[in-house]
Amino acid sequence: MLEKLSYFKSEIESELHAILDFWKNHASDIPQGGFVGKMDHEGVVHTDAEKGCVLNARILWTFAAAYNNFKNPAHHLLAERAYDYIQNHFHDQENGGVYWSVDAAGKPRNTRKQIYGLAFTIYGLSEFYGNNKKQEVLDFAISLFELIEKNSYDHKNGGYWEAFSANWQPMTDLRLSEKDRNDPKTMNTHLHIMEAYVNLYRIWPEPRVAAKIRHLLEVFEKHIIDPDTFHLQLFFNGKWESQSQAVSYGHDIEASWLLHEAAEILHDQALIKKWKEIALRMADAAARGFMPDGSLIHEYDPATHRTDTHREWWVSAEGMVGYLNVYQISNDDRYLEKVAGLWAFVQKHLLDQEKGEWFWGVHDDYSKMQEDKIGFWKCPYHNARACMEILRRI
Repeated sequence: MLEKLSYFKSEIESELHAILDFWKNHASDIPQGGFVGKMDHEGVVHTDAEKGCVLNARILWTFAAAYNNFKNPAHHLLAERAYDYIQNHFHDQENGGVYWSVDAAGKPRNTRKQIYGLAFTIYGLSEFYGNNKKQEVLDFAISLFELIEKNSYDHKNGGYWEAFSANWQPMTDLRLSEKDRNDPKTMNTHLHIMEAYVNLYRIWPEPRVAAKIRHLLEVFEKHIIDPDTFHLQLFFNGKWESQSQAVSYGHDIEASWLLHEAAEILHDQALIKKWKEIALRMADAAARGFMPDGSLIHEYDPATHRTDTHREWWVSAEGMVGYLNVYQISNDDRYLEKVAGLWAFVQKHLLDQEKGEWFWGVHDDYSKMQEDKIGFWKCPYHNARACMEILRRI
């Protein structure tokens, strides 16, 4: 087993540098600044594409984390490029926060304040602060934390509201994307607020941040994790009444390790023990989505009996970390076998051996999904982070 892990580590380290090299070589928007908003599945850059806050924040996190791990000056320069672009083009100097998107030239396009976007910006800024310890970076991250707590926190029922207008007024359309339900609270936003707060707490160990992490863990335990199935519930009204029965296997396994990580950052042994047990239950729940080829399918909706069996890149990436995490908790080799199966699937079906990076995903017949290589949601975060987490853990 140790020999297998050593070989696996070598492959993962090689893949990480391949991912970083792809983004280093192809993502910068030289004429217009920052990074390109879209490269399609054929490798064609769309120079007029809008640029998303999440893409840029995730690029910031990825290259800041890479520099923190490997001290490659090229990674630091790319993190600086991302930071400067976010500061100069996404940062709303008048109302605070960050815009959801800008146009190709960097002018505000969608000025809404999506809390998911603020959370990822905190996540990236917190990692970048580890590169340079510049006070302005920390102040920017803290300002976003304060805005979320001032505007988004629900003092009555707990948790956080999804979105606001440019000047922090309520909105009717709260969705992250067109495919999402229009509900005022979602699992996805809460998961990534927590992820952001954990990273912020590492560099700014403020008791208020610790209290909010603890609150978010309570929200997941009381409202989001189904106590019968240990799947995540995805969409809610303001009173935390579930609005959907859909199951997202990728989010189940991603949350299993992020929630455990959040408990660990608080150094509360009782809490850590509880979330280790919950992580195991959630990983077992997510395992219901495994296919014989070692992959995890996308979603299942019991209300319609519809199973979405396509396989997306981020699900495999998060699955590798999640099952490695529960292997470390349990020392049960069955979980390590799932990691190996996911990696074999990635190598066979998701790595673009010709042009680099990972395909968005594959259909049942293993034909490639015709989705972006770089885009609003296609970022280096899931797969690069999975590689860095695996290397750290091994």
